[in-house]
Amino acid sequence: MSLSKLIGGRAGNASDEVQAAKRERRKQARPGELLDAALDLFVEKGFAATRAEEVAARAGVSKGTLFLYFPSKEELLKAVVRENIAGRFAEWNEEFDHFEGSSADMVRYCMNVWWQRVGATKASGITKLMMSEASNFPEIAAFYQQEVIVPGQALIRKILQRGVDSGEFGPLDLDYAIFLIIAPLIFLIMSKHSMGACVPVGTELDPQRYIAAQADAILNGLVVRGGKA
Repeated sequence: MSLSKLIGGRAGNASDEVQAAKRERRKQARPGELLDAALDLFVEKGFAATRAEEVAARAGVSKGTLFLYFPSKEELLKAVVRENIAGRFAEWNEEFDHFEGSSADMVRYCMNVWWQRVGATKASGITKLMMSEASNFPEIAAFYQQEVIVPGQALIRKILQRGVDSGEFGPLDLDYAIFLIIAPLIFLIMSKHSMGACVPVGTELDPQRYIAAQADAILNGLVVRGGKA
């Protein structure tokens, strides 16, 4: 074999390997690209109005490729919820298990970190989507209850119970006290995704100031007078 053929063969093999590596990286990235496209379209158009081929087109693949990864539109939505919210509860619980500040600090941190990681991101649209369409899709509603609402409420209950046990907070009806934390955050999402329908025209709702004010109001009602916090 001539030197030129040998070099050409090696160059061809190297080129093939580069192309194969690129295809493999593209294949590995594809599920994430599909989930991003699905989240955008579900929030923009609603779950019922979004067609699978639209998600595939936005992700730059065929409808058949979409169904290789997600067998139905329902399973695609479930994967979107797991990727953006439900799949992170183990990490969040571990983080709060090792939290070293006071329980009042933990409440403030909880509300602010929720905004940073969910509320200020595209994932906040999932809450809007569920509020508007879950009643029409019982399977999706049940999934969201199990994967997001139940563990989310359990995490907030844990935070409040810590304050009660330490003597920082007075006695609480925890079944309802958890909504002291949840309700202001839902309001913030509604305001974000309803073009300001929840606040007067001309009023700009600053998320950090809003959360600080809500946390102050909540904690001034929870902290024992003269207590640790």
